[in-house]
Amino acid sequence: MNKTGALIHPTLANPPFNRALWFITLMVVGSLIITISAKIKVPMWPVDMSLQTLAIFTIAATFGLRLGLATILLYLAQGALGLPVFQGSPERGIGIAYMMGSTGGYLVGFVAMTLITGWAADRGWWRNPFKIGAAMLLGEIVLLLLGAFWLAYLFGVSRAFEYGIGPFIVADLLKVAIAAGIVSVIGVWVRKLPDSESVNQS
Repeated sequence: MNKTGALIHPTLANPPFNRALWFITLMVVGSLIITISAKIKVPMWPVDMSLQTLAIFTIAATFGLRLGLATILLYLAQGALGLPVFQGSPERGIGIAYMMGSTGGYLVGFVAMTLITGWAADRGWWRNPFKIGAAMLLGEIVLLLLGAFWLAYLFGVSRAFEYGIGPFIVADLLKVAIAAGIVSVIGVWVRKLPDSESVNQS
């Protein structure tokens, strides 16, 4: 583990070229992955499952708190500027107008779950799939609650919990489990790589 990201290998955290440019590159790549994952739908009952939260959990645990937060904020900034990065855009609108709609609470929840997962990963929880999975589960709960609270504000409490939490529980629990497994596998791979100091000495 290093100061720049929970699972970023030392060789990657200290690139041979401009450090700031490298981390900007990681942020852009991360935001593109989140965008692509938002557009992918997996048929599942009772609603289709997107891969967006799975991607955000994995990025947060891999990048750590600071770089993960910067990545999700870049993604949201792209959406605010009108780029069709969200799951329902451009079909259901773009920009700030879309962000203030029914998905607004979930977008804020993306930031919260990134903070929680990134914080846990920076403390080495990625080494244990159950510990990082618990952090992701807490992030998922916060995400659903923020989404439901915003829906309650827009449409009323009964509809908020009926449509904002219930349909997503099974799919989101599955995504938490998959993300924790992916992070554990990445962690095993990273620990097998030679660190930057040993590479430089060889």
